Amino acid sequence: MFDASVSAAGLILLSPFLLLAGMAIVLEDGWPMFFRQQRVGRGGRLFQLFKFRSMRTCLPGRSITAGDDPRLTGVGRILRKYKVDEMPQLWNVVKGEMSLVGPRPEIPPFVNIDDPVWRAVLQFRPGITDLASLVYRNEEEILGSSSDPESYYRETVLPAKLALNLRYAQARSFRRDMKLILLTVRYSLFPSRFKPAFILDAFPVSGPDGFQPQER
Repeated sequence: MFDASVSAAGLILLSPFLLLAGMAIVLEDGWPMFFRQQRVGRGGRLFQLFKFRSMRTCLPGRSITAGDDPRLTGVGRILRKYKVDEMPQLWNVVKGEMSLVGPRPEIPPFVNIDDPVWRAVLQFRPGITDLASLVYRNEEEILGSSSDPESYYRETVLPAKLALNLRYAQARSFRRDMKLILLTVRYSLFPSRFKPAFILDAFPVSGPDGFQPQER
């Protein structure tokens, strides 16, 4: 109820700003305004995730975005820098497919439903933000430094994010969720101030078998 109410209010209050963002996308690169993609939700159920489109539709590429991806539009780079491209997911929250806070939903090829870790993570409703996505806010830059971004994501970044998801869930509370939302808003408005070490200090967690999230 809280998630749905806040998200509906957010869509109404931010509608002028969202309309301007959508118009900027269309003026630069035409339609469509939104990007829809199938993601894996709670219990392994598939749903359509909404984002503002930040890439050109005519260029093929990887299933993940790394560094200075040539598919990104000028408007898209700005939207992604300030995480504005994620705002349409408030509609997913209103529909009950997502929460404000929860593990970020992945595309089916990256999900191994037979893995016990994945089964544990998929017990929770996916969210717009979570500790892992905040710690790895600069994920595209991290992947851009790798010679094989997709393999590096699968083998290094994704397991680290899943571990953070589970450790955060063990100590989750309404207060911690609100703190996470406020920090997400803060770094969306002021991305230059982002410091992974500060996030790790604000939410002290350690993962399975002594795992410590990377401070990159």
